[in-house]
Amino acid sequence: MVYLEFEKPLEKLHSQLGKLQEIIEDGEIDMSDKIKELEQKIKKKQKEIYSNLTDWQRVQLSRHPERPYTLYYINNITKGFEELHGDRCFGDDEAIVGGLAMIDNMPVVIVGQQKGINTKERQRRNFGMANPEGYRKALRLMKMAEKFELPVITFVDTPGAACGLEAEERSVAQAIAQNLIEMAQLRTPILVYVIGEGASGGAIGIGLGDRVFMLENTWYSVISPESCSSILWRSWDYKQQAAEALKLTAKDMLEFGIIDDIVKEPLGGAHFNPEGMAKLLKKHIKKQLKEVSEIPIDTLLEQRVKKFEQIGQYEIVGE
Repeated sequence: MVYLEFEKPLEKLHSQLGKLQEIIEDGEIDMSDKIKELEQKIKKKQKEIYSNLTDWQRVQLSRHPERPYTLYYINNITKGFEELHGDRCFGDDEAIVGGLAMIDNMPVVIVGQQKGINTKERQRRNFGMANPEGYRKALRLMKMAEKFELPVITFVDTPGAACGLEAEERSVAQAIAQNLIEMAQLRTPILVYVIGEGASGGAIGIGLGDRVFMLENTWYSVISPESCSSILWRSWDYKQQAAEALKLTAKDMLEFGIIDDIVKEPLGGAHFNPEGMAKLLKKHIKKQLKEVSEIPIDTLLEQRVKKFEQIGQYEIVGE
């Protein structure tokens, strides 16, 4: 288990618990009372730590290397997942995965960003930062879902869209903009879940839907705290202040009306209990699919457009 700096007190307690369990396995000493006492102490410390997280600490949790990614949820929530590849224009972008799957007995199309679970895979998937062909692949799958009247589920987890020369040459901004236009009009239900990082256009490129949700320890913003810090203070040293100023947590997004609900994570975060998080997410998805599938498609489209039109504040000033 990888522990972040503010999780260090838990590392010591878990180490003690491991040693007690080794003693039990090696001998016949009954230490069940001690183990129970230590487990209660761990639970108490978890509540103490995770009930008082700063915005920057939530950003750190969203990036935890052991946090479940898109493919983990797909493999644990669905069955019969059939991944589809390519944008039928340039190539296949492994930063975005998607395909057909079943959630219990309901067929769906799932699209999401995948960062990778080790260094080699992260490099191959460009850390979840998609090129234009990734967004065009996502749109191709969504249009297929529309054709066969299947609901779309998207998992957002990216530090941003690819920003290299090749991405610009192949019109990454246009690809994201095209997705927004098409998703606003897609005649099938769309559910969006921010499962980790939700940064800038890289996130919104698959983030327009009828219902938008965030897991508890995730963030959603036009810019990352580090980039914001480097622009305003010419240094990354002020990333914690930037995180507070950006108001990027799930709680902030719910207050602003940008998302519809927060999906609670198990105590300690999704990385402490990935299996439990997958069960909670599946239950939430099934409930939302049932609700949106009962809404007539024309009404759903009207509500979708209205939802995004109402985001933000403005004032009309007379001449």
